Amino acid sequence: MRLSDYTDYTLRVLMYCAQHRDRLVTIAEMADVYRVSKNHLMKIVNDLARQGLLETTRGRGGGLRLLKAPADIRVGDVVRGAETDFRLVECFDPSSDTCTLTPSCRLKNVLASALKAYFAELDAMTLADIARPGPTPARLAKPKAATARKGRVITPIAVLRSSR
Repeated sequence: MRLSDYTDYTLRVLMYCAQHRDRLVTIAEMADVYRVSKNHLMKIVNDLARQGLLETTRGRGGGLRLLKAPADIRVGDVVRGAETDFRLVECFDPSSDTCTLTPSCRLKNVLASALKAYFAELDAMTLADIARPGPTPARLAKPKAATARKGRVITPIAVLRSSR
């Protein structure tokens, strides 16, 4: 089983917001950090706001932040909310099951048990467990103050590079 890119980016948005709870974050910032389309992230952010996980503020100085504490957001709930289909095989959906093996097949029970264990692991983890505070990317960090030497101001190269 593979999670969709949508679910992957949904988790990344929540992790980023959890790591930066001290301020509003922007879609443009996350798009830059993750190298993902702003439009794609806007759709995800709108869905997360509708689910009550994010608060969004429009306009200049706006951004988004978590509405709940990271410890109150279960990873399993996020994955269930972002993914659309957990039918691992066709027989998981009786309305579309055409498999001739269904009456005697034991595979369905094995896969159902595996899916249950998968969600048990995800439900045991919260956003707080997976989103440890990380360093602010250099291009978003505040430049260090220039240092003075013999009446001249010396600007570190890193500050010049990050301001481009």
